[in-house]
Amino acid sequence: MAWQSDALCAQTDPEAFFPEKGGSTRDAKKICTGCEVRAQCLEYALGNDERFGIWGGLSERERRKLRKRAV
Repeated sequence: MAWQSDALCAQTDPEAFFPEKGGSTRDAKKICTGCEVRAQCLEYALGNDERFGIWGGLSERERRKLRKRAV
């Protein structure tokens, strides 16, 4: 996972990417928008069934919807 060292989230507060249930994901998604490894991050999350947190700019719910559309 060499891409992780280039991820913008590696330089920020990780708690923003794992909000409490019902908490805001806006700040994390904003960081992801400008991240050059966003696609690799999302691919990792989908391939490893990450169920918590913001990965590749998407929440767990958004990733689940994406997986359903891909099937």
